[in-house]
Amino acid sequence: MNREEALRLLRSYLKDEKMIKHCLAVEAVMRALAERLGEDVELWGLVGLLHDVDYDLVNRDPKRHGLEAMRMLSNKLPREAVEAIAAHNEHNGYRPETEGAERLAHALRAADHVSGLIVATALVMPGKKLSEVRLKSLRRKFKQKDFARGIDRSRIRECELLGISLEEFLQLALDAMKAIAGDLGL
Repeated sequence: MNREEALRLLRSYLKDEKMIKHCLAVEAVMRALAERLGEDVELWGLVGLLHDVDYDLVNRDPKRHGLEAMRMLSNKLPREAVEAIAAHNEHNGYRPETEGAERLAHALRAADHVSGLIVATALVMPGKKLSEVRLKSLRRKFKQKDFARGIDRSRIRECELLGISLEEFLQLALDAMKAIAGDLGL
């Protein structure tokens, strides 16, 4: 599956434009992570882009989210990618089995949550733009437990399991999202 096919598939299942933008943001972070780690940029990007493809299909049910995506994508992506997508949601109980899937799942969970933190930070800026967000602000918002409460900071810290410091990861993710700010409307 190439990116155009993946984007068409995503748009056929997700109707909420905010969710599509979220998937684009996670894709950008995953691509940057893959480049930094010497991984397959295209594959990691597809994992980020398609990680929430089943969100509407399962009526946002956390016990099913990811598992339906696994079924949908089993013949479209390599096994480790499909398993990482299933495992990014800790509420469905799925644990990856294929070599490389766990590493990819750590990256996806970190990218998923950091994208939310970055968007939330941009939305409290005067102009509500990513261009206004600096690493210093992001670090401060990361430490504020009452800010963006739905963002699991421990999931963002999974970047450290990939050998990347929190500081480096925050900057990498911020730069990746700034590069597609127009697509994100931020």
